[in-house]
Amino acid sequence: MAVRPIPAHVDTVIVGNGPSALILSFILHGNTPYYNPSNPHPDPILHKKLSESSCLLDIDVHDLTAHFAASRLSYSTQALPINVLLDTLIRPLADTDPEDYNTCVQWRHEAESKVPHVVLGNTAQVGGQWADNPVSASWDIGALSYAGMLSLPGYSFEEHYKNTRGSSVPKFHRPLRREVAGYLAAYSREVGIQDSVYASIEVASIHRINAGFHVGSHNITCKHLVLASGIFSKVISPRRSLRPLYALPRSNTSSDAPLLVVGSGFTAADVIISTPADRKIIHIFKWDPENRPSPLRACHPRAYPEYASVYRRMKLAAKQILGPSGISSPLRRRKSKPFFAERDWDNAYEGLPNTYIKDVAVSGHTALVSLETGNGTMLQREISNMEYVIGRRGSLSYLNDSLVGEVLGPVGETMDLRSAISGRTLRSRAERDLELAPDVFAIGSLTGDSLIRFAYGGCVYAAREIMRRTESAAATCGSTVHSPSGALSIPTVPLEN
Repeated sequence: MAVRPIPAHVDTVIVGNGPSALILSFILHGNTPYYNPSNPHPDPILHKKLSESSCLLDIDVHDLTAHFAASRLSYSTQALPINVLLDTLIRPLADTDPEDYNTCVQWRHEAESKVPHVVLGNTAQVGGQWADNPVSASWDIGALSYAGMLSLPGYSFEEHYKNTRGSSVPKFHRPLRREVAGYLAAYSREVGIQDSVYASIEVASIHRINAGFHVGSHNITCKHLVLASGIFSKVISPRRSLRPLYALPRSNTSSDAPLLVVGSGFTAADVIISTPADRKIIHIFKWDPENRPSPLRACHPRAYPEYASVYRRMKLAAKQILGPSGISSPLRRRKSKPFFAERDWDNAYEGLPNTYIKDVAVSGHTALVSLETGNGTMLQREISNMEYVIGRRGSLSYLNDSLVGEVLGPVGETMDLRSAISGRTLRSRAERDLELAPDVFAIGSLTGDSLIRFAYGGCVYAAREIMRRTESAAATCGSTVHSPSGALSIPTVPLEN
């Protein structure tokens, strides 16, 4: 199949092809969000203010969200205000009464607002982290979010489910990872933005020029640059002394020795869940419930039975090895869940909290690891393979040194940091303004808000700032816009063509 050419010049380059990049592309294709007063928001103050000025590309975020903290309604205090605002307009009362209210947002196609752009992602299939699976985790694990929280504008997950399954989405359905990946892969075609969206594109050497930016790897020039590459693109590598374990076969069926899993969060749990029930597992994890609890602790047994089951075993192992002082609350016996019952946990799972791997010795298809447990006991275990899954990070290595310095800070302090971007790296800057440097915007999880439901606000902000700087959209929805924190945005003038 012929490779589709990428235009040599566009107004905007979006790096990444995950959900936030797709939302922004949808808007830049001329789809403008408006508040729909015929479906009033349950917050009367918000409804009144938006009824007077309904274009959501021209909103004063500070004014609209100033009363949220004192409202009787539940608004997130963790996400950026602009993301909370768009989320509650798209899904009113999503966390309490999701079926009581329809969306308050109406999308209108305004062809004159279209901005030439490209979406360039390095995954083989469009979808960002959802299309990528760098560890041995099953594609049939349920997403953390319910179906209603995963929809993009113009073509919802519910529509895709009905088109592919022939039935409606069940209530409180957590779609499988492969279902979400399939939805995102189909999205651009269904909403007609596929002309701008590319996969398997590894961009590099992006630097600033007088007229904007130049993407050296593909010889593309643009006026605006949007960073949508996320914080989940790279698995954190183990220290050098553990890397010999990577020589072991990834799918080691030639040995009955256990699989070693290192990690305390969702990815580690995904690997454990995906491992055949009859395969033995040694699980090394950090246990510090008072200061740095595992994110699995927040998983309710009814909503997330598989994650709650893994956390329960971690908790029991911590009690056995570290003693009662390592447990924040006593274990309670609960009714057994199907996932929990499938595995003979007592014989197939060995949890080792706060354990240090002191030495490894690879011999053929197995390795002998020397361990020091959290209570000082020395152990040796034979393993068939290791999954080192202590977390993921993003990377801005596609930016040149000067541009990295603009986005992250002084170059000498950020060279190591740019390949280890977490949700905290850019958070403080995003709280001030999503325009991290002149004409450089961050959206999606790079801003510190990693859920799809909280991607809309940043995309609306970036789209508005980009559109107001192009002659083709000069008359769209007024001329004043405010940054996510409520401060005035950076003064700009239209760029010359």
